Amino acid sequence: MVRSMLTKASLTGFLLASFFAPLSMAAEAQDLVNVGFVLYTKTDAPGTLKARWNYANAYSGPGEATGGPKEGFAGRYHVRYFLENGEFSDEYDLVIEKTGDFYNVSWITGEKVSARGVGMEVENGLAVGWTRVAD
Repeated sequence: MVRSMLTKASLTGFLLASFFAPLSMAAEAQDLVNVGFVLYTKTDAPGTLKARWNYANAYSGPGEATGGPKEGFAGRYHVRYFLENGEFSDEYDLVIEKTGDFYNVSWITGEKVSARGVGMEVENGLAVGWTRVAD
């Protein structure tokens, strides 16, 4: 009888482990969503924007765009992004173009567009959703 109970308990444990293991492995292996968000806000320095960014809800941090126009958001910048721990993440040439009430945004490395986004002005800045561009 004890042997029968141990066998049932072992089988139950095995079945539960077999059921839940693929769920946790699937969650770990799930690809990140290729969607990012950044909020640019003006600083006291003309042509400089402060950035707060997020990619796929997995990476985020601050950043700074410099070399832009003295007024408005549309223009060319050089932007550097950092992770939450202060470690350097990426840098790009940033191009913001106004199209009516909205904006087209491109992040360029060398001569190649690395990401594209669309944005709109909000109360305290420019909110932009973006995606990485595949090769």
